[in-house]
Amino acid sequence: MNYSSLPYQLSRWSLGDLFPDHDSQEMKAAFEEVKARVADFESKRDMLSDDIAHDDFMALIRQVEEISQQVSRIGYFGGLWYTEDTQNQDAQNFQAQVDQFGAEIQNRVLFFSLWWKSLDDDVAARLMKDTGDYSYWLEEMRNFKPHTLSEAEEKIINIKDVTGFNAINTIYDTITNRYVFKLNVKGEQKELTRGELMVYVQQHDPELRAAAYQELYRVYGEDGAILGMMYQNLARDWKNENVDLRNFASPMSVRNLSNDIPDEVVETLLEVSRKNASVFQRYFKLKARWLGMERIRRYDVYAPVVKSDKEYEYAEAVGMVLESFDEFHPKIAALAKRVFDEEHLDSEVRTGKMSGAFCASVQPGLTPWVLTNYQGKANDVATLAHELGHAIHSMLAEDHSQFTFHSSLPLAETASTFGQMLLVDLLLEGETDEDVRRDMLFKQIDDAYATIMRQIYFALFERQAHQMTQEGATVDELSKAYMENLEEQFGDSVELSDEFRWEWVSIPHIYGTPFYVYAYSFGQLLVFSLYQQYLAEGEAFKPRLMKILSAGGSDAPARILDEAGIDIRQAEFWQGGFDVISNLIDQLEAMPVKVLDIEN
Repeated sequence: MNYSSLPYQLSRWSLGDLFPDHDSQEMKAAFEEVKARVADFESKRDMLSDDIAHDDFMALIRQVEEISQQVSRIGYFGGLWYTEDTQNQDAQNFQAQVDQFGAEIQNRVLFFSLWWKSLDDDVAARLMKDTGDYSYWLEEMRNFKPHTLSEAEEKIINIKDVTGFNAINTIYDTITNRYVFKLNVKGEQKELTRGELMVYVQQHDPELRAAAYQELYRVYGEDGAILGMMYQNLARDWKNENVDLRNFASPMSVRNLSNDIPDEVVETLLEVSRKNASVFQRYFKLKARWLGMERIRRYDVYAPVVKSDKEYEYAEAVGMVLESFDEFHPKIAALAKRVFDEEHLDSEVRTGKMSGAFCASVQPGLTPWVLTNYQGKANDVATLAHELGHAIHSMLAEDHSQFTFHSSLPLAETASTFGQMLLVDLLLEGETDEDVRRDMLFKQIDDAYATIMRQIYFALFERQAHQMTQEGATVDELSKAYMENLEEQFGDSVELSDEFRWEWVSIPHIYGTPFYVYAYSFGQLLVFSLYQQYLAEGEAFKPRLMKILSAGGSDAPARILDEAGIDIRQAEFWQGGFDVISNLIDQLEAMPVKVLDIEN
């Protein structure tokens, strides 16, 4: 198929496959249907006992799944509508209503999961037998048995989160997505969104890169005290609930258990990564030589090493992404095309629209929604491939249940990062300009830095910040600790400027999903290993990757990877990923240095 001829244009997505509108009859009917289903489910509470028949148990599970699917449709409509324009007051209000409704429903069906976790192991084993695709979901729930509170306490926490943890995050998003950044570009004063501003940190003009970063952290820094205070309250809430009440060993252990990754595996990942900080420090020293600098500044970390302003029309970008997927497997390209054909992709840049990019998978069989902010740069093409990879991952797993089609976080970056690497291979293969090819190779390592080492040091900072917050640290003290974190990360390879002390308050993940970030590192290092296998084995490798992706979240990550011959418990596995990066740097070091001429 000739993907380059497809007439795709920048557009806003349609949420019509969820509901026509927030106040439509269909939406009102959905709310009522959920209430009716929940009332019926509550009426069967007396069936829950140690001797419940297996058929009755399965019927209850299917009822829970039906409720979950409908609540998911309502909740995702609210969330996606809000991200279209975070300043839309109707969307803000509806999102708040949906959060409240979701908490109420969660509380009403809570008795089932509490009963399930309370059962003796032998009773649970009898009921889990022959549960098919629900088996791992049931197993994973019981992993939380030691950390589960009474029904009354669990209900209080659910209600508290609506006006507590969730509300603080909504306020954070609302505040930061209304920011307007001002930048002087060739004598013209521009007002930009964060996404638009970040384009300039990857351009060849060093003064423009510096100005963009300075403006970014000037704006965040002006609200630094309040944003920092919001973070402190989220960290206190996380500790109060999860360490004090639920008895988790540490704040990070909460995320590790939800990822079904042992604490010691995560610790190994962090320590191996920390020991390999020198790999990227070597790279930054190499980049300094290419840029004609004694030492690069933090402003220059993503600087291009050649003067190339190459841009890609949106239709061209879509064609390249789909073609790269098709070369690996036609099914992959066909699934990605579904996202475009069903108008589930929002690619425009708009004031008020949430910055960045994401993929939202609502339920099995329903094509995911993808948000990007496309501006024509090579990085935007890569982002498109990345987010479509997430969508493909979900669609390959759509024969699983509502509870098991979502991949766990550690494996969630597998398809997305693999998709990016397929795209880079295609771009390199078709690019005749040696300067552009060289720039792509540098960008590969830039991306590896952003996905691996930067995220590892975010996770290390989170761990420290949570501890410091409990010890009464001020926002300024957290900012000082963050600067020390950067100093360890970069060593003597990068010059740091004071405004970067506010970088941590600009990272949404550490607010909304504490300790999420190490999943990026996990995924990138995993994909380096998988991609090496692909290059070595060719066609023989493809069924193995398709099997990993098709598993979704239907088993523990370690077991899914064990079948692919990957042992995440070993430090050698993680070191292997860094060895791949080190080899890429070796290749770049072997090239004759051609210093970038800014003037010409």
